[in-house]
Amino acid sequence: MRRFLSQLLSSFLILGLAISISPTKTWAYPFWAQQNYENPREATGKIVCANCHLAQMTTQAEVPQSVRADSVFKAVVKIPYKTGTTEIGADGSNVPLQVGAVVMLPDGFKLAPQDRWSDSIKEETQGVYYTQYSDERDDIILVGPLPGDQNREIVFPILAPDPSKDSKIKFGKYSIHVGGNRGRGQVYPTGEKSNNTIFTASISGTISSINDGENNEKLITIQGEDSNKAIESIPAGPTLLVNEGDKIEAGEPLTNDPNAGGFGQLDTEVVLQSPTRIFGLLAFFAAVSIAQVLLVLKKKQVEKVQAAEGI
Repeated sequence: MRRFLSQLLSSFLILGLAISISPTKTWAYPFWAQQNYENPREATGKIVCANCHLAQMTTQAEVPQSVRADSVFKAVVKIPYKTGTTEIGADGSNVPLQVGAVVMLPDGFKLAPQDRWSDSIKEETQGVYYTQYSDERDDIILVGPLPGDQNREIVFPILAPDPSKDSKIKFGKYSIHVGGNRGRGQVYPTGEKSNNTIFTASISGTISSINDGENNEKLITIQGEDSNKAIESIPAGPTLLVNEGDKIEAGEPLTNDPNAGGFGQLDTEVVLQSPTRIFGLLAFFAAVSIAQVLLVLKKKQVEKVQAAEGI
């Protein structure tokens, strides 16, 4: 009970701090996902970030082919996009594109403690702050939002487990799931659209009026057939593509699509290599090489004997 109350208090403190620093809906995304999904990767393999970030863009990842037990290695997530790209902020203004990433590691793998980071890792991760997905899931690491222009490549220092210290860990091949995002989402966790997406007409008809609403919104009234009508609320940000008097069909766009970002995910693999296997492989190569040399020497010896006997 005491642990539950402590976790509940921590959650409210985190949420309150986020709201006080920047009271926008975008800050609620990671918190909402962490509170509603024990595992951010669904059974279908989709990472839940894609539920709000509907647009797709390429994400790349680089990890070593194999790593030693109890060693620190780098997982590099690349989030490419065109330099100087901006996006629509929550208030409708143009703001620099931000990026974020999630790395889902196999059981036993986790973020390496800072006292084991090399000088190169410290330099490459300067200004990057890592958080684990939950108290129970230290194998899932989150980064972001970060300024996109300086963080197209995000380095994750990872500590490999040691099977000699944990009997549950075995040497072998493991999967790593990676997600990378640039820009804001098109849908809020509540299901409503953000201002970073395209808005369409809900009914067919004629646009009878376009009026100003609160917070720089535009209220578009569509007069449909049979005296029915719809009022479309367009938040600040997207550019209107229609005017009063235009005839429009249901599903036709009322605005442009201001989104400049997107989310991408991929799976990669890493081998937790046993030193014994490496030594065994080297010994095998050495034995094969020695056998080849001995065969050549034996052949030359036979040739000399045959030449001496005149055969």
